[in-house]
Amino acid sequence: MKNFVYDIPTKVYFGKDQIQSLSELVKNLGKKLLIVYGGGSIKKNGIYDSVLEQLKKADGEWFELSGIEPNPRIATVKKGIQLCKEKKIDGVLAVGGGSVIDCSKAICAGAYYNGDPWNLVMNPSLIKNALPLIAIPTMAATGSEMDHIAVITNEDTDEKIGTRHPLLRPIASILDPTYTFSVSPYQSAAGVADIMSHIMESYFSKEPGLILENVAIGLLKTCMDSGLKVLEDPEDYEARANLMWVSCWAINDFLKLGRPVAWSVHPIEHQLSAVYDITHGVGLAILTPHWMEYVLNENTVDIFEGFFRKLWDWQDKELDSYELVYKGIEELNKFYAKLNLPMTLHELDIDSSQFSAMAKKAEKQVQQGFVPLSESDIVKIYEASL
Repeated sequence: MKNFVYDIPTKVYFGKDQIQSLSELVKNLGKKLLIVYGGGSIKKNGIYDSVLEQLKKADGEWFELSGIEPNPRIATVKKGIQLCKEKKIDGVLAVGGGSVIDCSKAICAGAYYNGDPWNLVMNPSLIKNALPLIAIPTMAATGSEMDHIAVITNEDTDEKIGTRHPLLRPIASILDPTYTFSVSPYQSAAGVADIMSHIMESYFSKEPGLILENVAIGLLKTCMDSGLKVLEDPEDYEARANLMWVSCWAINDFLKLGRPVAWSVHPIEHQLSAVYDITHGVGLAILTPHWMEYVLNENTVDIFEGFFRKLWDWQDKELDSYELVYKGIEELNKFYAKLNLPMTLHELDIDSSQFSAMAKKAEKQVQQGFVPLSESDIVKIYEASL
């Protein structure tokens, strides 16, 4: 295990009615606040009214930026930055899913930058300061409420890239599992797949780390079990709470401590959702098993075997390592099917016409991955996923 420093400044308020903490949090940000949210579902389910009630208690002034896209665009980030500068905003409040929080992070950084904010995505070392951010997630998926990453889409270049910087991590997050009760079965399932991908991509490191491997398996099993329960009963508080908390620990860097990892499936999927605007978690569920099969070789088979033995609690010694891994991948596909997610890109009306262009962009981001991949490798993974 490598040396590491772990320091997360995000203060988490977890549980039902924790929105009551917002008024005091807002007082510490300043008088002017920008509220960022998506398509308006928070107005239908009452979350918006609860937020405004707290803001009124704080006796501050607020402005709004709504309509954040599922794959947030740099053009929308620019609108938020302009608002922050014109209104002299003191802090940002993100209310919504991971896309809303990611967009808000980019806005927070861009408020202190005078150039094209896409530069901050491509080169996060340019981020020197950022407005304070409070996150109120309304679904369990990306874990953006406790990480330092913002994934932004450039609609002009068909690029979707994650930028990261310590200043992007929210100063506080309010996690109320009841806020996820109204999330549709499809989006809930996609969130489960997203969380699973975060855990699995962090697991596959060539640096040993037994503690973190075992924690990862525990989180993964919890996510899978709770995900199925949520589909049976959307208002199962305990299941929703487990998903919401696992979502954070899947990506708040804990699983990577002392074990360097560079994700591969995420950059490959980002190109899919940049071009076709599909749901991120769905793309991950389709691609992950095919990535596993493609990178399976004599150097990785033991790691995959250990992973699947722990995940499925297999003690079977009769199968050889490769047979066991293929069986494990098959079981993973069966689980995604239980979530009622699409199993192929064809089901999403995606053909192979853009594969080469997408793979060329993804190749730049996967050279340090578990197994380095070339453009042609990535095209083959896309093709296998059709």
